[in-house]
Amino acid sequence: MNYRKLGKTNLNISEISLGTWQVGGKWGSDFSFSNAEKIINTAIDNGINFIDTADVYSDRLSEKVVGEIVRASSEEVFIATKCGRQLNPHVNASYTTAALRKFVEDSLSNLGVDRIDLIQLHCPPTEVYSRPEIFGLFDDLTTEGKIRNYGVSVEKVEEALKAIEFEGVSTVQLVFNMFRQKPSEIFFEEAKKKNVGLIARVPLASGLLTGKFTKTTTFNKEDHRFFNRDGAAFDKGETFSGIDYNLGLQAVEELKTIFNEDESLVHKALQWILSFNEISCVIPGASSVEQLVSNLNTSSISPISDTQLAQTKSIYDKYIKAEVQDLW
Repeated sequence: MNYRKLGKTNLNISEISLGTWQVGGKWGSDFSFSNAEKIINTAIDNGINFIDTADVYSDRLSEKVVGEIVRASSEEVFIATKCGRQLNPHVNASYTTAALRKFVEDSLSNLGVDRIDLIQLHCPPTEVYSRPEIFGLFDDLTTEGKIRNYGVSVEKVEEALKAIEFEGVSTVQLVFNMFRQKPSEIFFEEAKKKNVGLIARVPLASGLLTGKFTKTTTFNKEDHRFFNRDGAAFDKGETFSGIDYNLGLQAVEELKTIFNEDESLVHKALQWILSFNEISCVIPGASSVEQLVSNLNTSSISPISDTQLAQTKSIYDKYIKAEVQDLW
């Protein structure tokens, strides 16, 4: 495992870490503690020391199992969680310092810890990024010793740029993959100037970049890849990176042609993200130990070449850019 600095937090974290949105079961299926335990323990045993969760993942169960396993581990493992998505309605006016403080207290309890390594605002409405009192609350919570660092999880580049104007923001989590390249054009340089750690989520575009889907692939009706393609439940950029499914399939088929037949598109998609030095870590999820191990094998595969990087950019420009560039 290779490790990178998480910006001004100074935490040394595994470049391939673990996202836990679907840990414990595939999207749309019931949560399984035993499955989650196997995945997380395997991750830690293989050098992953940074686990990203949220209070809304499996209605707090993800936080609870992550906290339980990390507390029992002999290794130093850092936990990042998120808050804000429980607000209903999820609008700017619902964001109050009292509500957010309560969410942090609840996460401390769920995780069973005295201090959270990293708390992140969970994709709040754009207006929230212009409210100093919200970020001031997390400064207070840091002083109180309840959180170690804080950051934001964003949907849009403009939100990321606004967030890092606040000195206390240590990290930004954002959608970044072969199908969402805009952040590297402007934001990365600004984040580097301010020593902000970058966490890349949705690295495989909700599975599109595994290269395993076809036009006949079906998804459980409770799976966001079934019901959220047009943003019915939350920002559609979280589902297939906001790209039309069939168009994504076309782009994937062309991506496959630039790699050798024995090279997994999964590994190349993760390598592509990690080729950007500004990225601190990538957080692919896993609904099975097998998926996790496959992700971890990325480091042992021949690195992505400069030619392949250029070809990937050409495919993005040809198929994807017009669909996503101005939306996020």
